[in-house]
Amino acid sequence: MDFDVESHLSAAERSVSAPERDGKPARAVTLARSYATSVEDLWDAATNRERIPRWFLPISGELERGGRFQLEGNAGGVITACDRPSHLALTWEFGGDVSWVELRLSDEGAGRARFALTHTAHRSYHWDEYGPGAVGVGWETGLLGLALHLAQPAAPKSDEAAFLASRDGRAFVAGSSAGWERAAVAAGADPDAARAAARRTTAAYTGEPADPA
Repeated sequence: MDFDVESHLSAAERSVSAPERDGKPARAVTLARSYATSVEDLWDAATNRERIPRWFLPISGELERGGRFQLEGNAGGVITACDRPSHLALTWEFGGDVSWVELRLSDEGAGRARFALTHTAHRSYHWDEYGPGAVGVGWETGLLGLALHLAQPAAPKSDEAAFLASRDGRAFVAGSSAGWERAAVAAGADPDAARAAARRTTAAYTGEPADPA
């Protein structure tokens, strides 16, 4: 596969915020990408149970407002809002924790559509240890899969584990972690702490030791 690491990294818009959720301090990451497709096709790719496994994970459950879904080997939750073709909200339940994911899709004109995802969780040790990249890198890998699927809808999903173990995959993870480090600093995080968290995130995704430098 001819894979341009930098073009995919530069296509992502990353930001970090510190809202409250249910009266408790929370942290939110927002990731957005523009795709060369219609907003209707983007919505279908994000919500159609036949297409989701082609770029993300196999999914089961009731994919409608109020329905409960389960991603194979990952999170489950409840769909709390579903307004075709622009807005989807759901709970993200994994390992005994509950967080919240919101998708907003919009037509950019000229044959392009925008996918914006916000993942909000209560402040935790996990955030202090890994920063926004803990979920940001994972979602960015997912949106990379979406880009590949939209470019070649009939192609089988690539092997994510093999990709992350490859030179391009490691470069993508490191670049994404660095992008989330910059987003954290822009949101007011201590630069040294953000840098250390980004190193730990890269190590967690690649399986390599964290760079002490």
